[in-house]
Amino acid sequence: MSELYITRMHELTIVIYAASVLLYFIDFLNSNRKANQTAFWLLAFVWGLQTVFLFFYMIETGRFPVLSLFEGLYFYAWVLITLSLIINSLLKVDFIVFFTNILGFIIMAIHTFAPGYFASDVMSERLVSELLLIHITMAILSYGAFSLSFVCSLLYFVQYDLLKRKKWGERLWRISDLSKLEQVSYLLNAVGVPMLVLSLILGLRWAWIKVPGMEWYDLKIIGSFVVLAFYSIYLYLRVARGFHGKTLALWNTASFLIVLINFFLFGKLSSFHFWYM
Repeated sequence: MSELYITRMHELTIVIYAASVLLYFIDFLNSNRKANQTAFWLLAFVWGLQTVFLFFYMIETGRFPVLSLFEGLYFYAWVLITLSLIINSLLKVDFIVFFTNILGFIIMAIHTFAPGYFASDVMSERLVSELLLIHITMAILSYGAFSLSFVCSLLYFVQYDLLKRKKWGERLWRISDLSKLEQVSYLLNAVGVPMLVLSLILGLRWAWIKVPGMEWYDLKIIGSFVVLAFYSIYLYLRVARGFHGKTLALWNTASFLIVLINFFLFGKLSSFHFWYM
């Protein structure tokens, strides 16, 4: 197979794998069987692509691909996906599958975007650049989900105030009811959190390759993990503790303020994110 074709197929595998992990996360939060089934078939497709790559690699090299670190990482990721599919099919232990594939995605990202993996330096450099593109795109998409969630919380406060003051009128009826606003806000955060996690994984991998000697206490990195922590706490309060209503909307608003600080302030103070901010 040509080097360009292999590169594109590896990128496709990463994107599909990310979508599978995202859907497993949604199922983890909401016990959504449709999301679980879709995630399973996406994961099976990823396994199929990996198996084809292993088969062609063994034909080209005439040996089993475990003699180097990068070959071992690929085979390790293939083993994780294989075992998770078997567990999902026979034992129906979904949460094990979800957490196993978070680890599998990390391994796949390390392998796919490894410097020097491809024979061509130009192709290797292009792949690393595309890693940065995927990282930024996923981060912005997660921030977009958080932004819409914030808007829902603002509308929640407006609706709550109108109901409390008994201001009946057209404005009240044009705003969705409180429970729907809260549910939409929660679903957007449930999508944004795993996307941010995947973005951070890819972003740290890019930084490891392209920024040798990088300060890991960089404000942008710290800020991103603070954002992740705040929204993770939001999901914990909603799912595990059963919080609802105004308290949750306030926490969501505070979390979005951290997003703004991280995006506009910490991005400017970062030692390396100013390259694309």
